[in-house]
Amino acid sequence: MVGLIEPLVAAAAVPAALAGWTALRARAITRAYPPEGTFVPTRAGALHVVDEGEGALPVVFLHGASGSARAWRPALGDRQAALGRTLFLDRPGHGHSERRAGRAAARLDHQAGAVVDVLDHAGIGQAVIVAHSWAGALACRIALDHGDRVAGLLLLAPATHPWPGGVHWYYRLAASPVAGPLFSWTLALPVGEAWMRRSIAGVFAPQSVEERYAEEAGIPLVLRPEQFMANAEDVAGLLGQVHAQAPRYGEIACPVTVISGDADSVVWTHLHSIGLARDVPQAKLVVLPGVGHGPHHADPDLVVAEIMALQSTA
Repeated sequence: MVGLIEPLVAAAAVPAALAGWTALRARAITRAYPPEGTFVPTRAGALHVVDEGEGALPVVFLHGASGSARAWRPALGDRQAALGRTLFLDRPGHGHSERRAGRAAARLDHQAGAVVDVLDHAGIGQAVIVAHSWAGALACRIALDHGDRVAGLLLLAPATHPWPGGVHWYYRLAASPVAGPLFSWTLALPVGEAWMRRSIAGVFAPQSVEERYAEEAGIPLVLRPEQFMANAEDVAGLLGQVHAQAPRYGEIACPVTVISGDADSVVWTHLHSIGLARDVPQAKLVVLPGVGHGPHHADPDLVVAEIMALQSTA
């Protein structure tokens, strides 16, 4: 019996040690990237919001998958001052925001309602919504369900339509109610940190990424267990939701500007961006040649100019 117990104890010790290390490292990451804004009560829980500047028509920025409110900083820099009042949100379960609805928080209608709760709390009647990647579907949902609150949409490499295949295996694994916590509390953080720079380079290819992009954008925040699982639930649940949502895009009544690159290997421009420009009545499509999944990094001045154009026509 002793011979059997010893390997069992050893086998249990490895994940326990990894979980302990993950807990310590997650706390260190949280300290390294503290909240920069305030916490707003919403139906999703308290959302972390950075609210800056003044202006008649505010701009709300929604980050994509594996991101947070900090993700906009490397691209925008000081340019955001030209936009007047800007609000940068950590979506439910990301960055420093709560995710009280659990797995139901991955629903686009739930997150859309939470964004509207932020607008209500901030005393904002209408705003221009800027969204990247995964959040493109969320921005469209806000325009569909709460059209009176949206003056315009600026969508960057948006994920909006059904795509063939599915998502990477680690999203499905981390989104699993059984295996997800085990994976997220043991392997996700150390492996994620080891592969972070290579993964970021792959996302933004063929463009290069700023040397300190990961640090300035706070990318390590997503590797903490709770945030990693929330991100995985969002990504794994998107395909079914855009299947249901895409037929409604003709109902979007506000102006929509889509900026994407023709070299995007993460969210296919020919399927999503061109499809959205086809389906939305007031859509403007800008396709940047040779640009990957970060059009706001490739041409931030263009992005700011297009946001200002939406502000001026509202």
